[in-house]
Amino acid sequence: MKTRGSLIVLSGFAGVGKGTVLKSLFETHDGYAYSVSATTRPPRPGEVDGTHYFFVTRERFEEMIRQDELLEYASYVDNYYGTPRSYVDNRLDEGFDVILEIETQGALNVKKKVPDAVLIYMLPPSAQVLKERLSGRGTETPEVVKKRMRRAMEESACLDQYDYIIVNEDVDECAQELNSLIRAQRLRTQSNQSFIRKIQRELKEIAEEGD
Repeated sequence: MKTRGSLIVLSGFAGVGKGTVLKSLFETHDGYAYSVSATTRPPRPGEVDGTHYFFVTRERFEEMIRQDELLEYASYVDNYYGTPRSYVDNRLDEGFDVILEIETQGALNVKKKVPDAVLIYMLPPSAQVLKERLSGRGTETPEVVKKRMRRAMEESACLDQYDYIIVNEDVDECAQELNSLIRAQRLRTQSNQSFIRKIQRELKEIAEEGD
């Protein structure tokens, strides 16, 4: 039974470990695809068009906005970033579960355009653990850590708008839980409409035999 993949939107506080968990997920499980964003910024050394980003002109990006070709987009430091709808749809049709890692506002915008997208928010075991992880990076000043904690407090107001939460206490365990949660989406009725219709037709044909 081949099913269409699920669009998974993953958000989380800065420092919660989203990237590390996703790295573990992709290394230990097949069937996943990252969503590749489009951007107007120039490629950096080593970046490949279509792999790291879709590099487009500002004119092309603004045309994509007008034509509703993006699931979400934002402007940052004079450049556009956004998620092309066609790329995501193609990967989903191929059966991949597509993971889109974005912040809360973008996630809620995606949900408006793709109601069956699954929104997951990754949390730390506690606020204190989050603070310790941010401080333990050794790359951020106490002022930056305080700013990120304040931002996390603001973002927490949106948690009820997500479908699931997942707690990152141990990276590998969190990746396993995330995999189980995503795989379960393949059993949803809306993910299996063609199979349901097939069974219904077969049942009707058998039930009407000899009538």
